[in-house]
Amino acid sequence: MTNLYGIKNCDTMKKAMRWLSDNNIDYTFHDYRKEGIDAQWITDMLTNIELDVFINKRGTTFRQLDDDVKAALTVASAIPLLLAQPAMIKRPVLIHGDKIEIGFKPDAYKHIFL
Repeated sequence: MTNLYGIKNCDTMKKAMRWLSDNNIDYTFHDYRKEGIDAQWITDMLTNIELDVFINKRGTTFRQLDDDVKAALTVASAIPLLLAQPAMIKRPVLIHGDKIEIGFKPDAYKHIFL
């Protein structure tokens, strides 16, 4: 089972979905902007992925945070922020079995699937 999480209109998401489709890999897509995301999922991700890897620091949503909020960001303080602003989660989040890949890199996807 392969699950892909993100925001459908994101260009990086489109590249990942195209790669999966071109390689005949079935996946379930979860648009967390439309369908939402829950605290347990975020907590589970942050148990396996470092906060700095999981948060999209280049995105507008993160850059608009106050500098003191950014400087004091911890896993505990990030969870409510990510629930309120899921666009701050780096995309895509690919989960395939016990493997988790954050972001889209064709070579990493090849390593996982091919």
